[in-house]
Formats: sequence, structure tokens, C-alpha cells
Amino acid sequence: MSNLSSRRRLPARYGTVVLPFLLSIVMTFVVSAIATLRALGPSPDFLSTWPVSWGLSWLVAFPTLLLILPLVRRIMALIVAPPG
Repeated sequence: MSNLSSRRRLPARYGTVVLPFLLSIVMTFVVSAIATLRALGPSPDFLSTWPVSWGLSWLVAFPTLLLILPLVRRIMALIVAPPG
């Protein structure tokens, strides 16, 4: 753990881009896999089609998250009480 904490990290100001970047990768990875598997079934075509589906869905999801996340944070602040 000490090795991980001693590595250089990005400044906090990049969090507004890093969070949607990582979230979009994980979410589109899972959702595109499920959608492609449902459409094609467990076939050899799945392995060749899924990366293309994932890439396309990520290209849409990442900019969408960059635009929508500030609005979602404001809505969340109206619903959830601040800590402490």
C-alpha cells in the first residue's frame, strides 16, 4: 500500500474529468457486453462484435457524462443531506 500512496497522482482539479472517464469505461464495458451477448448469444461473433460495440458506446457515454454529471450532482444535492 505504501508503494501506491508514494506514486505521483494527478491534482484534484482533474477529478471532474477522471471520474466520468473511468465510470464511462466500466459502465459501457458491462452494458455493451450484456447487450451484445443478448443480441448474438454466446457465439464466436460475440468476441469480434463486442469490442466495436463497446468502443462506440464509450464514444457516446464519455462526453455525455462530462455534460450531465454537473446536473446530476446538483439534483443529488437537493435530495441528499450534506455530511455532518
